[in-house]
Amino acid sequence: MAGRWIEQWDPEDETFWREKGERIARRNLLFSVLSEHIGFSIWTLWSVMVLFMGPEYGVDPAGKFFLIATATLVGAVIRVPYTFAVARFGGRNWTIFSALMLLLPTGAAFLVMEPGTSYGTFLAVAALTGVGGGNFASSMTNINSFFPLRKKGWALGLNAGGGNIGVPVVQLVGLLVIGLAGAAHPRIVLGVYIPLIVVSALCAALFMDNLAPVKNDTGAAKEAVRDPHTWIMSFLYIGTFGSFIGYSFAFGLVLQTQFGRTPLQAASLTFVGPLLGSLIRPVGGSLADRFGGARITLWTFAAMAAATGVVVFASVSESLPVFLVGFIALFVLSGLGNGSTYKMIPGIFQAKALAKGMTGEAAEAYGRRLSGASMGLIGAVGALGGLAINLAFRQSFLTAGTGTGAFVAFLACYAVCFTVTWAVYLRRPARTAAPAATTETKPQLSYAEV
Repeated sequence: MAGRWIEQWDPEDETFWREKGERIARRNLLFSVLSEHIGFSIWTLWSVMVLFMGPEYGVDPAGKFFLIATATLVGAVIRVPYTFAVARFGGRNWTIFSALMLLLPTGAAFLVMEPGTSYGTFLAVAALTGVGGGNFASSMTNINSFFPLRKKGWALGLNAGGGNIGVPVVQLVGLLVIGLAGAAHPRIVLGVYIPLIVVSALCAALFMDNLAPVKNDTGAAKEAVRDPHTWIMSFLYIGTFGSFIGYSFAFGLVLQTQFGRTPLQAASLTFVGPLLGSLIRPVGGSLADRFGGARITLWTFAAMAAATGVVVFASVSESLPVFLVGFIALFVLSGLGNGSTYKMIPGIFQAKALAKGMTGEAAEAYGRRLSGASMGLIGAVGALGGLAINLAFRQSFLTAGTGTGAFVAFLACYAVCFTVTWAVYLRRPARTAAPAATTETKPQLSYAEV
């Protein structure tokens, strides 16, 4: 079966959008969210599995942090090929395939999740769950093509937020299993997800579409790699999404290791932060649509630095209530920042098109080309922030027995992200009387609106 292909697609045409495009785009968005949601659940599966791994498994806290870091790493790296797969195979077709791929890590975990399994085997299975991280990149690239620029902040925020909710949902499933059946039955969690994976693939086959105009553009990919804004936004996305996914993986393990919570106690708290961070991501996109992504991102980083300061204080004073307030605030703020940073990407390349003298459809096409090409790379590099967070926690607990050192490093990172956002996208260059200088600074001024 060749699949359902739409040959013409022009969301910037308001008549087309009103009469036909919006309905199709929203339908594809709905089922893209479903598939990405389950992908996130599988990617973060080991944040739940480690809660089931008591002393009988023979894995220390540092080993558990390395398991979840491995899943984070693979999920980050695989985002790059997943980005280009949408144009190569079609958004619908790739969604079906990427959903079915989730059966591999879920089934493997079902087979090996018991005491006596070697650490190397656990490590290999944790690596397999990285395919769930790739779903985000292909889903975002696909949905970016369906919506007009004026709607991208909302659509991408909703797509990503609905996917991100897969993190707290799998943690809630883990909580229910631990609470009802005990910590000796991790396979129940896996048994819940296997049929859900099949359902998401079936829904993609029945209700999604491929866009024929979306093609891989190697020229755009090379141009995106050479463009400094791709790497600047990658760095900022490390601060927002890297924080969200890194904390999502590590939260329950930190509660167990630093605050002595039981698996049930940890699981009862772990899902709250990721849930709130996921729900607020579309709000970040909508605020960015209204006030500009750079402004929302700037103040998000300032607030994240302040929340990290609260967490450092709580870690030093060993105050669990204060720690929870600060840590959950970090989740909420990272969710806001996730939405605003992704809104910035198409806006930046649209601004570059206008600065080059392009107008109308030419400017819109340039913005779509470069933003689509850069999103996968930005998503991949940003996800590596989750790896850095888990490795930082691992090292901090190995050397000091607490996560305080890691949190101090995170605070410094947010301060740098704040400075970069202001310097590149919001600082207005000094005006001069020279016409040439004014012309050169015009592109910089326009970035404040992205």
